[in-house]
Amino acid sequence: MSIPMSINQRFTPLLQQRESEHLYRRRPLVFSPQQPVMQINGIECINFSSNDYLGLANHPQIKRVLLNELKSDEISYGSGAAHLVTGHHIQHHLLEDELADWLGTERALLFSTGYMANLAVQQTLMQAGDIILADKLNHASLIDGAKLSDADFKRYPHLDMQALERRLQDAQANHSQALIVTDGVFSMDGDMAPLKEIQQLAQVYQAWLFVDDAHGIGALGKHGKGCFEHFGLQPDENTIIVGTLGKAFGTSGAFVAGSQTLIEALIQFARPYIYTTAMPQLNALAIREALKLIKEGEASRETLQKNIQHFREGAQKIGLTLWPSKTAIQPIMLGKSELAIAWSEALKKAGFWVSAIRPPTVPKNQARLRVTLSASHTTEQIDQLLFELEKIQSQFSE
Repeated sequence: MSIPMSINQRFTPLLQQRESEHLYRRRPLVFSPQQPVMQINGIECINFSSNDYLGLANHPQIKRVLLNELKSDEISYGSGAAHLVTGHHIQHHLLEDELADWLGTERALLFSTGYMANLAVQQTLMQAGDIILADKLNHASLIDGAKLSDADFKRYPHLDMQALERRLQDAQANHSQALIVTDGVFSMDGDMAPLKEIQQLAQVYQAWLFVDDAHGIGALGKHGKGCFEHFGLQPDENTIIVGTLGKAFGTSGAFVAGSQTLIEALIQFARPYIYTTAMPQLNALAIREALKLIKEGEASRETLQKNIQHFREGAQKIGLTLWPSKTAIQPIMLGKSELAIAWSEALKKAGFWVSAIRPPTVPKNQARLRVTLSASHTTEQIDQLLFELEKIQSQFSE
């Protein structure tokens, strides 16, 4: 039986413990636009911690369109209500149609955040007696969405297709509807789900497939369509794709793409969709412009890939321990949280912003620096980072 206590009494010891374990987090304060060179906490630094993979967050074309539209009488900033009330503006509607046409799905549906989209899909689709089969390293929002559904929830070891198939066989034997849930690109490791094998398993065992392609959409595939295009795959009628718009798109929000029935089910039954205000109309307009840039962005994606390769080759030459990632997310494995913090702080003093990632975001003793690369980074900036990393590595190995 618990004893009533104040908020201070309950959380002060927990906060102190987090501080002592080198796990306390503080929000950096930004004084500049999102771009490679930024003012963060009063420091001018080269930013290697942003998910702005194509450099669209401060793109002049998007800013110009927004400024021009603000002069018209056809759009407001706030949407004023939920989509099902009076918040569904023509800009939202056009954007949903354009996203679906681009991805080759029947429909798309906007959400204010990727977190809300991931909660909505699993809560809505999965019922008692169903089972969610999720990769162990899925994003926190996918884990929370599974826990908030009425379905059973089981995780399989990271990228282990044999383990996934065994769980699918169990689900089939129990006559349970299975939903396979995976990130397309895993946000802390930068590796990719083997979508070809997963799609084949889903089809063999009549499972539904839910892919959170937050870090793939815009950045991967010849036309930026994400992990499915990267692997030369087409989503089928039982595939659900979530794409976030605050990464390669440089804006904010998210969408779910899939069949007509899927989208109508979400509109009618998804609580995170029904009971929230629609994203600002101007944001929808900004996303439409970002989509045009992504469609035309093959050169930017090629530059991003060159930057990734350049960083990996340089990091390997100086003996850094990298994860086997071919994406813009390049973790440098350090192990201890205090070591990751020390490296991050040393980089800040040298004019580089690289976040230290620690538990519970990653497993215990897998703390790391998470370097994220953009098409906007220059080769010189990457070389400067590698030069400082080599110095810091020597300093901490003494």
